[in-house]
Amino acid sequence: MAIKIEQIKGLKVPNTFIEIVSKEIAFSECFSDKAKSLTLNFKDPEYGPEAGGFHPVEVRLEKHTNNWQFEYITDFSYQGNVYPELVKEIDICFSSKRVFHLLVGWLNHHEAKELFALFISNFVEYYRTGCYQVSITCD
Repeated sequence: MAIKIEQIKGLKVPNTFIEIVSKEIAFSECFSDKAKSLTLNFKDPEYGPEAGGFHPVEVRLEKHTNNWQFEYITDFSYQGNVYPELVKEIDICFSSKRVFHLLVGWLNHHEAKELFALFISNFVEYYRTGCYQVSITCD
């Protein structure tokens, strides 16, 4: 499967991340030539508002012609004390070519580049520990 990478103001998705996504898709039973979009959910079954753990991450790909493009990569976290809710903490949006962080909003180019690199690097290392259960939805 070829994945075409859309750039976000010069941010390039590292090959290590693309390899993880490609590997998980290769194991998926729902993937077919007719699929138009794929949503990968990486979840730590131990993650919770009190116990902590590894944040859930959702990755969406959409098919454009014969190539796949990233639409977004979103990191979720529990926020709130009395009634914690799972909310977007980091949102890397390829369609708008912007990066969002819950505490500061939309980031400028320099901040986005630094956060993107740190987030992807951490995600790859967390993935390698085997902490995530992965599910894929095909549309």
